[in-house]
Amino acid sequence: MKEILDAIQSPDSTSADFAALPLPDSYRAITVHKDETEMFEGLETREKDPRKSIHLDDVPVPELGPGEALVAVMASSVNYNSVWTSIFEPLSTFGFLERYGRLSELTKRHDLPYHIIGSDLAGVVLRTGPGVNAWNPGDEVVAHCLSVELESSDGHNDTMLDPEQRIWGFETNFGGLAEIALVKSNQLMPKPDHLSWEEAAAPGLVNSTAYRQLVSRNGADMKQGDNVLIWGASGGLGSYATQFALAGGANPICVVSSEQKADICRSMGAEAIIDRSAEGYKFWKDERTQDPKEWKRFGKRIREFTGGEDIDIVFEHPGRETFGASVYVTRKGGTITTCASTSGYMHEYDNRYLWMSLKRIIGSHFANYREAWEANRLIAKGKIHPTLSKVYSLEETGQAAYDVHRNLHQGKVGVLALAPREGLGVRDEEKRAQHIDAINRFRNV
Repeated sequence: MKEILDAIQSPDSTSADFAALPLPDSYRAITVHKDETEMFEGLETREKDPRKSIHLDDVPVPELGPGEALVAVMASSVNYNSVWTSIFEPLSTFGFLERYGRLSELTKRHDLPYHIIGSDLAGVVLRTGPGVNAWNPGDEVVAHCLSVELESSDGHNDTMLDPEQRIWGFETNFGGLAEIALVKSNQLMPKPDHLSWEEAAAPGLVNSTAYRQLVSRNGADMKQGDNVLIWGASGGLGSYATQFALAGGANPICVVSSEQKADICRSMGAEAIIDRSAEGYKFWKDERTQDPKEWKRFGKRIREFTGGEDIDIVFEHPGRETFGASVYVTRKGGTITTCASTSGYMHEYDNRYLWMSLKRIIGSHFANYREAWEANRLIAKGKIHPTLSKVYSLEETGQAAYDVHRNLHQGKVGVLALAPREGLGVRDEEKRAQHIDAINRFRNV
């Protein structure tokens, strides 16, 4: 691995130099183990500790197939899917790997007794398989996490509809929390040249997810002037939705859970902020009964920020805890887009407020290649910025996942893989200087 790292850090390395580098027999990777999937049996979700299930192992380099690339990973990040993988909720990911392994001789590689996790990376291409023409060894890249086969017609208008659509590093093996990753070449995108490795690795999954959910025609198709309610507006996902709303001329109403998180939203340029903890919103009277009076109080508070207007778009991801309120406060003909359910999957809402007011609920899941490319392009142009708050070493990934699981973090948390320290990989210092305050916004909280 030292030769690979030396080549990456040398300004004189060429594509031919990278192609000539010998690949190691093994590399370090963050894994969960198949024989430990029952280790948290009987525990409440909150009590399940990723530090106990996440391992740092030496694993063999996988075989490279057609249309694929091996990437030297300089940095990665932790997403909620890595937390779900580590606590084996809502189910073990080894079922995903087993099913994928039955698809073809080549996909059998993924069905292993360990799962290398992680759905983000920034790094350098080491090898490309047959049929790869757009990328070469030595290219500096980031990767989005959509893995598709595209052998069915269903996916050719929108690749997210491919019947064999999977999330790399969650529903496939050989993910990004490792020194080497295996990806399909159509996951690769150019690394933004004004960002460090860890900064470039942070936006991938959440930035693309927020773009599709809020901006894309496949999501809410946001336009100028829209009132957009953003739950968890300073978090890993919501922080990008807030930026997209501001950059697109919409009016974000940011919901947060502390004054510190409110300050983060203000630093991004948001003005309409609701601290749900300080204002004491409790949308459920008990585990089975929601409180419509709280929905109404919440809607009244929103209209104070909008000049009496209701919400055009709700950017939903908490799920069960907030969904009833989200449906209620949306304007007639408005849209609720949902991409996750971090507080529970079984949503409940009063359907009268949906059907009689012609509202729409749109399910949104990650992004297709074009949407991910557009989202990354905005990062590269300095229109949208990373929300990286803290960086861990590969050895500390269990703690990083624990912090995300317990919501002890702000924005996104990064993980260094091959990069020996933070701050490396910047190629355009002038552009970086123009945006340095925004790049460091989440570091300063």
